[in-house]
Amino acid sequence: MSTTNTMNDWQELVTPASPLAIEFPECALNDLGHFGLIRIGGADARTFLQGQLTNDTKQISADTAQLSSYCSPKGRMLGSFWIFQRGDDLYLQLPRERLDAIAKRLRMFVLSAQVTIDDVSDAFVRFGISGTCAASLLPFAPTEPKAMETRDDVTIVHLPGDRPRFEVIGSPEKLAPLWSACAEQATQVGPAFWSLMDIRAGIPNVFEDTVEAFVPQMANLQLIGGISFTKGCYTGQEVVARMQYLGKLKRRMYRARIGGDIPPEPGVEIYSASSDSGQGAGRVVDAAPSPDGGNEALVVMQISSAEAADVHLIDADGPKLELLALPYEFETQET
Repeated sequence: MSTTNTMNDWQELVTPASPLAIEFPECALNDLGHFGLIRIGGADARTFLQGQLTNDTKQISADTAQLSSYCSPKGRMLGSFWIFQRGDDLYLQLPRERLDAIAKRLRMFVLSAQVTIDDVSDAFVRFGISGTCAASLLPFAPTEPKAMETRDDVTIVHLPGDRPRFEVIGSPEKLAPLWSACAEQATQVGPAFWSLMDIRAGIPNVFEDTVEAFVPQMANLQLIGGISFTKGCYTGQEVVARMQYLGKLKRRMYRARIGGDIPPEPGVEIYSASSDSGQGAGRVVDAAPSPDGGNEALVVMQISSAEAADVHLIDADGPKLELLALPYEFETQET
């Protein structure tokens, strides 16, 4: 069977769920086709990525996945992704809308290195399962967040979140029977549900409208294991390191509830009457409908505006933001 036909069969199997997925089932099943997958292969793959990304690629292994980001020379995030290893290759998973730009930029710096960079989004399928049911429905389940395992060409990654959450990666032929078995007990939901899981875990994604909007520390990557400060040079490293050791962080990422029937798009501006910044008070990172009403969002904003509690969406007449807890603590800054 050809790859095209196999993928067509998979698409027929994973019939689209509600795009906003307001329902919040105890046991949820997600097709993750809205993410793309870049395979980095070749003898120099790990060394090559070490000079490009914010995290230490030497720490990626067959049993440990990693969060990382890719910055411009000015230290602004061009993309963020999970990285995992299958066989000898490394895979970057990120929103599909950013895949082509990231792959093209990475290829610019390959030069004479023995590295291949391929879009394999349609060679592998991915699905997520979350809830107390998750581990029991899978053939095996790594026990700790970021832990992963591959058996019989099926990779399972344990992802952080406020409930057990796993991603399953493999060929359509391998995963179709497992998806069908999970679907007998789990409720299929749409991409917005997975976004909500990332929002509650405090994990940011970079979309087209937020490219170069944030330094990694503004998006809390130093708090979730997305930056190494000991690995050496990489693109944008000087700015990121200066922010960590010499600067004072003036913006950070918060979780918030925002009223309204439709979640704001990434990049939508945040307004604060107390802000005197020419760049505005902040921007939405991502948002999704909440089962508790309204929407939950990750937003990068001025720390002073968050402390003033006068933050609204777009302007003073927009919905007010109610700050919610994140699953990790902010670092203490000296005044």
